[in-house]
Amino acid sequence: MATYVIGDVQGCFASLESLLKLISFSSQRDRLWLVGDLVNRGPQSLAVLRWVHQHRDQVKLVLGNHDLHLIARYHGLNSDKPLDTLKEVLDSPEASTLIPWLQHQPLVYREGVFAMVHGGLLPQWEWDLIARLARETEAQLQGPEAASLLLELSGKQELQWPPNEKTLSLQGAFLKILTRLRVCDANGRVHFGFSGAPSDCPEPFRPWYEWPNRLPAKLRWFFGHWSALGLLQRENLVGLDTGCVWGRQLAAFRQEDGRIFQVEAQEN
Repeated sequence: MATYVIGDVQGCFASLESLLKLISFSSQRDRLWLVGDLVNRGPQSLAVLRWVHQHRDQVKLVLGNHDLHLIARYHGLNSDKPLDTLKEVLDSPEASTLIPWLQHQPLVYREGVFAMVHGGLLPQWEWDLIARLARETEAQLQGPEAASLLLELSGKQELQWPPNEKTLSLQGAFLKILTRLRVCDANGRVHFGFSGAPSDCPEPFRPWYEWPNRLPAKLRWFFGHWSALGLLQRENLVGLDTGCVWGRQLAAFRQEDGRIFQVEAQEN
């Protein structure tokens, strides 16, 4: 048995199939972790959701910003964006099964020393805080207050942690950071407008994982969301968004031995 962690699929089902073939994935034997952004911008989001739902007993995933955008669109909270490729999902009779199921997936996942998030974590967050806020935010996302929470995710303006709760709830800020964080400063200020290479990061911001004394550093974190970063491997950190939807690669990390597997994007 092996456990593979796979980067942002974003509707690239042909690439996912190619990667699963490369690793000889067996649903009878192996497990998958998916770092979020299963859907959008690639051409086959519905096929990806179908496959993951079909294999849900073998799959662990965390929600990404594009997954949340799909959920918001399903509830009539977001409008169509220029690069969206979600119409097939939203028009499908399966939407009423697949999207509520997606909405009930976690924001953070941990087994032992391995943990997974889509975007990132602020350097001052301790694991107990992360776990508590994740439970609270997931409960709100899955309940009658989901709409108010999802509406807080719009905009690229900077965010200071902890937030001013008159303008943004604690759970809304937490959800936005978990799913969209790339860079921050030492005091918990987040710059959401930057998506370039780490070397181009504007001062005083740095990649979230570069700040010293990061409190959850004893865990080994897997994350995605940052295609300009590409594959990143460190002792306690693995970044797996290798830009498949932009015509690059789809990557998998095998937890048992640290081996990386990659396939070229099949969609271009």
